[in-house]
Amino acid sequence: MIFETYQPDETLALGMRIGRQAKSGQIYTLTGDLGVGKTVFTQGMAKGLGITEPVCSPTFTIVQEYDAGRLPLYHFDVYRISDIEEMEEIGYDDYFFGEGVCLIEWAELIEELLPEGCIRVTILKEPEKGFDYRRIIIEGMEEKL
Repeated sequence: MIFETYQPDETLALGMRIGRQAKSGQIYTLTGDLGVGKTVFTQGMAKGLGITEPVCSPTFTIVQEYDAGRLPLYHFDVYRISDIEEMEEIGYDDYFFGEGVCLIEWAELIEELLPEGCIRVTILKEPEKGFDYRRIIIEGMEEKL
């Protein structure tokens, strides 16, 4: 599925739609350059899950847990992972195979740890279409939005 958004609030709204449909145990990978809107998309997913607390990128903590929604959200930012063993140290498999929803920014950096069946979200900028334009590609999602 391919979506186009022209404003950050549209990217947020798409994340909300996906969050409303998210199921326990799903893993979403989130790929895109710095400043492309990964955190905005994640904030939308959190809202769609019923999470009302502020959501920000866990760049320095690797994972942030949000338990106040209909399902827990485990938001990973693995950009600063220097060794795959760091993921072992935080117990990533408890999150990946738990009851919540995982969303992993920069997932391509830990590709070897990702189980089959991840839903892959890629966010791309195309400046010639406008500063806030985003092309969002979602692969592996069975439901239609």
